[in-house]
Amino acid sequence: MKKNEVPQDKSNLESANFKELCYAVDENGEYTTAHSTGWAPKTIALDNAIEEINQRISTAKNRVLNNETSPIEYYMEFHKMDPQILASYVGMWQWRVKRHFKPKVFNKLSQKTLQKYADVFEVNIDQLKNITLHEN
Repeated sequence: MKKNEVPQDKSNLESANFKELCYAVDENGEYTTAHSTGWAPKTIALDNAIEEINQRISTAKNRVLNNETSPIEYYMEFHKMDPQILASYVGMWQWRVKRHFKPKVFNKLSQKTLQKYADVFEVNIDQLKNITLHEN
């Protein structure tokens, strides 16, 4: 794409006063960098992804409030993690992390294990146990 054709569509970047760095071809046919405020298709894709993430967070929160899962699943979604990433942060096997999603198992976790999760999610143990204390 030519430097003068770099998209300058409205996006979330523009409202935050950010510009994305892109590569383009200048008038001499050489590659150079150019700034873009956004590109409509990319903005739509990012908005859809953010909407899906927010829906997953909301679903996880409702599942916790209905005692269908533990707060660990909610915090995992809130921090945009998956069980594999969370397992690596807390230093446990993935199957153990998934097992801790069960409310009965979660309620029996030791303070040491709860503290590992609390540290990863940057909350205290009380906030970990009670998601209603956590503000979205």
